[in-house]
Amino acid sequence: MLLRENPRMRLVLQDGQQYVGHSFGAQKQCQGEVVFNTGMSGYVETLTDPSYRGQILVLTYPLQGNYGVPQGPYEAPNIQVQGLVVCHYSHNPSHHASVKSLGDWLKAEGVPAIYGVDTRTLTRHLRAMGTIPGALHLDDASESPIERAFDTRGVLDSVGGQEVVRLGHGDTKILLLDTGSKENIVRCLLARGVEVIRAPWHAPWEDYLNEVDGVFLTNGPGDPMDAAPLVERVRALLGRDLPIFGICFGHQMLSLAAGARTYKMKFGNRSVNQPVQDLLTGRCYITSQNHGFVVQAESLPREWQPWFINLNDQSNEGIRHLYRPISSVQFHPEASPGPNDTVFLFDDFLKVVREFKHAKTHSIRPMRRQDELNA
Repeated sequence: MLLRENPRMRLVLQDGQQYVGHSFGAQKQCQGEVVFNTGMSGYVETLTDPSYRGQILVLTYPLQGNYGVPQGPYEAPNIQVQGLVVCHYSHNPSHHASVKSLGDWLKAEGVPAIYGVDTRTLTRHLRAMGTIPGALHLDDASESPIERAFDTRGVLDSVGGQEVVRLGHGDTKILLLDTGSKENIVRCLLARGVEVIRAPWHAPWEDYLNEVDGVFLTNGPGDPMDAAPLVERVRALLGRDLPIFGICFGHQMLSLAAGARTYKMKFGNRSVNQPVQDLLTGRCYITSQNHGFVVQAESLPREWQPWFINLNDQSNEGIRHLYRPISSVQFHPEASPGPNDTVFLFDDFLKVVREFKHAKTHSIRPMRRQDELNA
């Protein structure tokens, strides 16, 4: 619904393309990489995903805001995107769990948003041209909408928290290396009866390695190649006798630490219906994804193997070490909302952690898993 009393707003892309609509969020300017997500629902979880830090998000599904905003849970305490672009906005949500409208939430968080944009045309342009820097600004803004080329190299510095936090109770301890972790990753671990030590990526998390049974690498924003010092710390982590599992940005960091390479995709995979295949079993799954960078499978060292592959574009979706309990996936098995086809990966990881812990406690040399020996 077009609310004429809302001021006109404009999305300007760095290549000169412009899209005019109306503001329904904070009435301010922003700039960032313009990316699109094709999910039909889940704008609350998407907007609070720290992996979107530094980006202006285009939601391709035409109707947004129709079920309002619940009290929670969210993927982060605050909205993470720079700005939001939608086609139609529903300012009068009707849902039993709604406590505020999407527009009111965006205003309270200081996030600009525009509706009335032909997001189909915009998305087709982004698919053709690739990820493009852009800016949102009110029509009466006195400043130039794009003062300089947008630089995303600092986005990782703004996520991960400030202090180490201990969560949950259990005889199994997991160190979660927080590079912008979605809250549902933490919830999935806690639901399985483990204690989580959640440490910011920039903290001295190595101090906790002697007391944990496994390490979890999480999602996050930006180019993993810009996080070279952190990659070096993860490379040192690979020398420890600990099971490791990674998701999304964590998958990319693990791959770089192992000696592989990553590259930027043309427009990324951001949706809740990406098909992947397990290369070991042949089984296929529907997954939720949010990434603009990908691991080059051909660059993996010989002791590593590709684990999952994307059936749409054949890009890498996971890796495994041939004989050590170290693996990662590019997609989100904890997806909320989204398919939960691959949530079993949390169970598999914790099973390996507990078996590895038992073997170390009883001075048993950890053996290769049978499926790895047959691979």
